[in-house]
Amino acid sequence: MNPDDHQLVLRVAKGDEHAFLSLYDRYSPRVYALTLRMLGDIMLAEEATQDTFLKLWSRARQFNPGKGSLAPWLLTIAHRTALDRLRLESRRPPVSNSEEPDQTWSTLPDKTTLSSEARWRSLHFAVQSLPEEQRQVIDLAYYKGMSQSEIAEVLGWPLGTVKSRVRAAMQALRQHWLEDPAK
Repeated sequence: MNPDDHQLVLRVAKGDEHAFLSLYDRYSPRVYALTLRMLGDIMLAEEATQDTFLKLWSRARQFNPGKGSLAPWLLTIAHRTALDRLRLESRRPPVSNSEEPDQTWSTLPDKTTLSSEARWRSLHFAVQSLPEEQRQVIDLAYYKGMSQSEIAEVLGWPLGTVKSRVRAAMQALRQHWLEDPAK
């Protein structure tokens, strides 16, 4: 049986390389998928994934299991690392075609599973079920790191329209996320 994430992070904080490698094996595919989706470049995504895990190594003491599980904490680090990389590169990836199949979510979770992995996958599918205009603003804001003003400029929409669509999308996602997963 694998030690739980909290125990592994405690060991990483003490310099345990085996615990670090266990967490790397467990979470690197998700971190890489997120950074690749955001950066759109294999080399940059690999670098951002490596940077994310270097931050885990150096900041393991900062992890607080009372505030949530390791996966969201680590993916937040990955998200911020990828945004920093986008800013460093002073570029924006091309606006993606939301009709493209997303290879990082190629398998459906078992409906009887209530794991955090299943919850993250269900959130992805909730985003995919949004109307196109809402899905597009969420994609640009989260994966491309654009501000609402930048989204309005890129899409040629009034700022108020962008704000309304972001708000409606976030309300729909919040409602989906808070639904009883046992239903």
